[in-house]
This record gives sequence, structure tokens and C-alpha cells, in this order.
Amino acid sequence: MKARTVIVLAAALTLASGGALAAGDAAAGKTKAQACAGCHGADGNSTNAQYPRLAGQHAEYLMSALHQYKSGERSNGVMKAMAAGLSDQDIENLAAWFSSQTCK
Repeated sequence: MKARTVIVLAAALTLASGGALAAGDAAAGKTKAQACAGCHGADGNSTNAQYPRLAGQHAEYLMSALHQYKSGERSNGVMKAMAAGLSDQDIENLAAWFSSQTCK
């Protein structure tokens, strides 16, 4: 396959995914997401309607939401506590993990 074709296919896949691919490390995000599993499910597919499904969500949205919980801009005591100890890299990794999952 020619290099140009590979680049075009990669760009098409990115557009088709809605640009949801995050720059973070999904494998590291999977490890960090163990703390999220109780409410959001191991792969981001919560079985409880009280908690949102994170699987397949846009990475940018996930990163924004976590930063807002961490800063207190978004109000939720549980999520503020969960986000408080996350580094920017942790947030990118979590976004990479959850955005790479399939919503069921």
C-alpha cells in the first residue's frame, strides 16, 4: 500500500470516529479506570442508569468534564473527590481508555 493511501485511510478513520481518539495511553487509562468501575463499569458501560456510560464518549468531552470536576466548576462531590488526585496525564489516559471502548 502506498504511503499516501495509508495517510488518507488514517485520516478517514479519525474523521469517522468523530475525532474521539485521545493522545493519552489507553492501557494506562484502563489501569487507572479500575477506580471508576464501581459506578461506570469496567469498560465504561454502566449498568445503573444513575451513572453515565463513558464508553465511546468523545475524549475531549471526557477530559473537559474531569478537569471541571477537579476544579469544582462542575458540582458533584463524589466526582470532585475522584478527580482531585488525577494528573493531566491521568485524565488524558482515562479519556483515551473510555473513548476507545464501545458503548453497549
